[in-house]
Amino acid sequence: MDSPHTGTATAEGAAVDAVNFGLKGPRGWAFRGVDLSAPAGSFVAIEGPSGSGRTCLLLALAGRMRATEGHARVGGLRLPKKMAGVRRISALGPVTSVSELDPAFTVNEHLRERALLQRRLDGPLRSLFQRPSARRAAARARIDTALKAVGLDLDTLPKGGRTSVRDLERLEGLRLSVGLALMGSPRLLAVDDADLKLSDAERELAWELLRSVAAGGTTVVAVCSEPPADALRVRLGDVREAAGKPGTGTGPGGGPVPGGPETKQDMTQDSKKDSTEEGAADALAETGRA
Repeated sequence: MDSPHTGTATAEGAAVDAVNFGLKGPRGWAFRGVDLSAPAGSFVAIEGPSGSGRTCLLLALAGRMRATEGHARVGGLRLPKKMAGVRRISALGPVTSVSELDPAFTVNEHLRERALLQRRLDGPLRSLFQRPSARRAAARARIDTALKAVGLDLDTLPKGGRTSVRDLERLEGLRLSVGLALMGSPRLLAVDDADLKLSDAERELAWELLRSVAAGGTTVVAVCSEPPADALRVRLGDVREAAGKPGTGTGPGGGPVPGGPETKQDMTQDSKKDSTEEGAADALAETGRA
């Protein structure tokens, strides 16, 4: 197992543990045999080829998909039994077809909408009777805190806060999505395709962003193609690989961890036959678009 990011984790984060965790769709396994142990405030990177069930595992750990084998605990809540509880303490960053930004919205529209929604979800009843000026000030404070946390400066955007999402660079969109998610003060943040279409320099900035979130106490679970060396890495095997090979954990720099536990997806010969890309696709299609 890789060494987790050693940020200044706080009690707000959710520890994540999984034992023989798996999810089977109508046409096969999306993923199975996943073992994981991540303390609160960890930066967990899920890696593997396309079709290996990375997004399904991400959503299952965030309480958005129901596992069919094994179990997991997120913040002490057992999955799949306590999915609703896990949803309350987790938040989704960008996940294709599940929590994508609306390209027609401006940055300000996304921020105001999320601030309003969050006030209704977690604000005290008396906040509904606040003066409009007080509500606006509270929303502005929530937005400013989120933007500062993700390093998104609206003044650097082409049209400031009036910039449409479709005009954002990929890294700017990632910062905005993560900022929106953090408005709910989640204990776990789930991010899909964190380094998709990023240059090497942009990828390092993305890792810096996610490290800072983890260092602030929020556990981060991210799907990525080239994870940073300091992340706790979960490797899902290629569904076309030979069966029976347990996945192994590696330390920073790619070396093995002597005598250390393994974070793996272990596929037996029988399970390999119905572990398919279609299984992952079918499972995603049944998320209910959380």
